Amino acid sequence: MTTAKARREEIYHLAVTTGLASVEELSRHFRVTASTIRRDLAHLNEEGKLARTYGGAVALGAHPEPSLRQRTGEAYEQKHAIAAWAAAEVKDGENILLDGGSTVGALAHALRGRESLSVTTPGINTLQELADSPGIQVDCLGGRLRGVSQTFVGPLAEAALERMSFDRVFLGADAVTADDGLCEADHAQTRLKELMARRGAAVYVLADSSKLGKRPFHAWAKLGLPWTLVTDSGADPAQVALFRGTGVQVQLVQAAEQASA
Repeated sequence: MTTAKARREEIYHLAVTTGLASVEELSRHFRVTASTIRRDLAHLNEEGKLARTYGGAVALGAHPEPSLRQRTGEAYEQKHAIAAWAAAEVKDGENILLDGGSTVGALAHALRGRESLSVTTPGINTLQELADSPGIQVDCLGGRLRGVSQTFVGPLAEAALERMSFDRVFLGADAVTADDGLCEADHAQTRLKELMARRGAAVYVLADSSKLGKRPFHAWAKLGLPWTLVTDSGADPAQVALFRGTGVQVQLVQAAEQASA
């Protein structure tokens, strides 16, 4: 039987890694009453580890990482415009690598129905999008599953990459800056992105304009040139100039809502 101390330590770990600790979910997970969970959350709040919210708690001292489900609904038009441009770059017969994330997931959706493609991915959303596309061979980079991002990371995924190469690599990011590269909440994820970029003949970072120049977390993936930033036309011109000034190619894509503005 799990002790109260061990349970509270795991609750804190879940809050840090997933960004969410729901009373109902935790109650089911630990098979204890909701009242017990509320006492645990109150104890962690008194220790300064968690901040109470309606129905649960979040970790203090860190920018909360949104879940993949939350990110999928953000900047929807921009992400799908970026995905459509990226899909047009992919040629039949190519071997490509798709990262995890909501924008790259939109690219996977745009590739459904294509013929003679080989797709490798660490992302569960891409696996789901392409599972019933008979013209696409899909390989998964296995490893440790990060629940919040729905991607596989770690040594197993890294070892698999050493035996692969790709015509094109499409990466996502929580944020991206001209000087430091891709920003993520998890060091294992940034390590994997760096390795993925090294295995591609052409590398693209798909990031809507809200992610440019931001620094929400402290894990970074530095990419070697050349690579292409694909973002929407709402991007700050000053940010675009910074990327181009470092040698990064920038492709601006117009979303439907920006075209009608």
